[in-house]
Amino acid sequence: MNSHPGWITRAETDADIPAIREINLAAFDTAEEADLVDALRTDSAWIDGLSIFSAGPDGKPVGYALLTRCHVDDTPALCLGPCAVLPAYQKTGAGSAAIRAALEAAEQAGEHFVIVLGHPAYYPRFGFTRASEYGIRLSIDVPDEALMALSLDSEQLPSGTVRYAAPFGI
Repeated sequence: MNSHPGWITRAETDADIPAIREINLAAFDTAEEADLVDALRTDSAWIDGLSIFSAGPDGKPVGYALLTRCHVDDTPALCLGPCAVLPAYQKTGAGSAAIRAALEAAEQAGEHFVIVLGHPAYYPRFGFTRASEYGIRLSIDVPDEALMALSLDSEQLPSGTVRYAAPFGI
């Protein structure tokens, strides 16, 4: 269990699964992200300890971040997402705390690279930069600024096409 200003963060346990599903259902317009997390739990891309939630002092999970295995060509990397926060707790730092804790857990586990497809104004605060600068791309068309990459250590980001876990459908 880690502490990020005002938030307690920790890896999920089986007992947390319903609360994490509820966070994803509440944060998005459809059940697609919640269903994706459930599908990833049974996929070989799942890595124990990299499904992280943030909670307030009462211990109630309110923010969530997930890292699963992907590849850049043949180089192992991690994919960040879904990330979600209960609507009442958005813009409180709950999401940032979960993401920072997930990235820290990945680094401690010896991981090197993280890819995210998300809001270009949000993810740079965690160190993400435009993936195209490193020759990283997807097999589908996405806005160039929305695909970002991060090296967790001093290793050079690999170039190539990102291959997500099958449940992503990409």
